[in-house]
Order: sequence, then structure tokens, then C-alpha cells
Amino acid sequence: MTKNFAKTRHTCYYTYLAMSSVFSLPPLLFVTFREMYGISYTLLGTLVLVNFCTQLIIDLVFSFFSKLFNIHKTVKLMPLITSIGLVIYALVPHFAQDFAYLGLVIGTVVFSVAAGLCEVLMSPLVAALPSDNPERDMSMLHSLYAYGVLMVVVLSTIFLKVFGKTNWVILTLLWAVLPLISVWLFCTSPLPNMDMSHGSENKNSPRIGKGMILCVICIFLGGASENTMTNWISGYMEKALEVSKLTGDILGMAAFAMVLGLTRSAYAKYGKNIMKVLQWGMAGAVVCYFVAGLCTNAILCMVACVFTGICTSMLWPGTLILMEEKYPGMGVTAYALMAAGGDLGGSVAPQALGIVVDKVSASPLADTLSKTLMLTTEQIGMKAGMLTASIFPIMGMILLLYMKNYFAKESKLRCSKK
Repeated sequence: MTKNFAKTRHTCYYTYLAMSSVFSLPPLLFVTFREMYGISYTLLGTLVLVNFCTQLIIDLVFSFFSKLFNIHKTVKLMPLITSIGLVIYALVPHFAQDFAYLGLVIGTVVFSVAAGLCEVLMSPLVAALPSDNPERDMSMLHSLYAYGVLMVVVLSTIFLKVFGKTNWVILTLLWAVLPLISVWLFCTSPLPNMDMSHGSENKNSPRIGKGMILCVICIFLGGASENTMTNWISGYMEKALEVSKLTGDILGMAAFAMVLGLTRSAYAKYGKNIMKVLQWGMAGAVVCYFVAGLCTNAILCMVACVFTGICTSMLWPGTLILMEEKYPGMGVTAYALMAAGGDLGGSVAPQALGIVVDKVSASPLADTLSKTLMLTTEQIGMKAGMLTASIFPIMGMILLLYMKNYFAKESKLRCSKK
């Protein structure tokens, strides 16, 4: 590895950390938007849907038309697009409150384009860099995203506590500065050549077939399992557990991000047997969502929410590692397909939770249960949403059992042909 490529790797790491504001800041502001602009939980969930669907479109565009792009220029423009999106996100609601939600949607679309580009390009970019341990580099890249989330959550929560929720616009503009540094770093760092071909077009790469499709489904379920809690943990803590926003964000979302990053860092240093890690992660996520949905003890619910970070930490990057392990040498197209699967899961699941919360909260059943359980209808709706979210890791457990058997048979078939 040359010294220049070492700088490139560090630039990728910083960019992933800086981009975390796109993923972690909006959920922190959901309750603020509800209070200031009267936006429903369903519409807040729709913002998450818009975010990930936009990323999904970018993923699919790169899946089929990657050769049409100048990758090096796209990488350099990506952080700039992030900053523009955050500026729109902040200023439109501030200056045109009647169009606050429209401004949030437009801003979300713009910075989600950059987020999609980040997911499509950062992983194959790091994979293309010369390295003695590419698996470690991939895990480290994704762990820095988690540390970025931790940084954004802690600093944003302190800012909102000191200066008040009404100053969320200033906070958003401050976070829009960080990606601009990435523009300069990428412009002064050498970028490696990247394989833009479809796996079937590269004679050294296997054809994208059933095994690859299984990996895409797996990352869909992993993205759903992780991002549901990522997007709703702040609101769940504040509304379902009735803790202060400061306590909920620090002991909830920040702690979630911290254990997410630490677990990924631990795997980068000590990890092996990624299939077993994925299986245990899905199983643990099921337990955590069940506790959050069924338990009435606030402390146990908080612990379950945080532990979801440990359980889901490797579901997204781990599936990428599994793909590279089973099908080495896949190009940008394969990573784009994987990102599409993860983004689809990350859009469907949080939106589903928002719909469940609104529907259950307004149902006669919630009125009946609220009198019996001494909970508000909103609390019951939140808990019903958490139970709904457990469907995704349950399906993930079943899928991984099938994948383990499938890859074992595929390996034997390959050996028999040699």
C-alpha cells in the first residue's frame, strides 16, 4: 500500500463519518417537527421512506448504468450534494413554514442522492485499495459510520438542550459544513481504478445468480432490522418510555451508535465466521424487539433498544463480507445491488412502524389496553410498532439457515467440478 493510497483510505473513512449526519440527524428532529409543524408519525415515517427510496433509485441506476458515470468526479461531488441537501432541509421550513413538510421532503431527496452514492461507491472504493486485510478495512469503514452517528447524536442533543429545539435550523447548517471538507480531501487524494462491469461481464468474476440474490435479500432484512431502531429509538424513548429527550438521545440513540461502532471495530480486529455472526445477530435482534414491544419496565426496554445495536451491527457490512467471501472480485454493480437491497429494507421497515404506530394508537383496542395496562394509546402504538419490526429479523434467521445449506452445496459442487 502506497502512502498516497493510505491518504485515500483515510479520506473514505472521514467521508463515511461525515455523511453520518444525513442518517442520524433527521430522527433526532422527528418529535421537534411533530411539535412545531404538526407532522404525523406516518408522514415522519414517509421521510424515512423518501430517504431510502431515493438511495434505492441511485443504487439501481448504478446497477444498470454504472459505465455512464465518471466515477472519480462523482465521488468528489457526492459530499457537496450532501451539504446542499442539508441546507435546503433547514432553510425551507424556516422561511416558509406553510411548506415546511415539502421543504423537508426536497432536502431529504437531495441529501439522499448523496447518501446513495456514498453507499454505492465507498465500499467498492475501499475494496479497490491495496490492502493486507480487506475484510478489516470494510468493517472499519462501517464502524466509522456508527462513530459518526454517535458524534452527531451527542453534540446535537447537547446543542438542542442548551439552545432549544427552535434552533434546529442552525444545528443542521453546522452539520452541513463537514461534508465540504471531504470535497477538498477527495480532490487532493489519488483514486484507484474501479471495476465498473457487471459480474457476468468480468471474466474473473462469477455470474450474479441465485447466491447473489440471496445475499441481496439478506441485506434487505439486515437493513430493515438495523434501520428501524436507528430511526425510531429517539421517538420511542421520548414517547413510549416517557424519558426526557436528553436522556433518551444520550442513553438511547447515542448508546446504540456506540455499541454499533464498537462491535464493528471488534469484528474488524478479531472477527471470523461471518455466517455464524449473522445468524446470532438476527436471533438477538428478535429478542430485543420483543422486549421493547412487550416489556413495561422502562429500563429493560432501554437496554433492549441499545442491545439491538450490538445484534444488528454486522448485518449490513457482514452481508457484504459474506458476498465478497463467496463471490470474490465482484464489481461496482454487485455492490450497487447490495446497497439497493439494504436501502429497500431501510425504507420499508421504518415506514411500516410509523403506519402501525398511527393506526394502533387510534384504534379501539388501544383505548381498551390503555386502561388495563396504564399506558397511553401512543405508548401502545409505539410498542406495537416494535413488535411489528421483529418480523424482519425472524425472516432473516430463516433465510440464513437456508443460505448456509445453499452455500455448502454450492461449495461441494464446485469442488466436484475441479
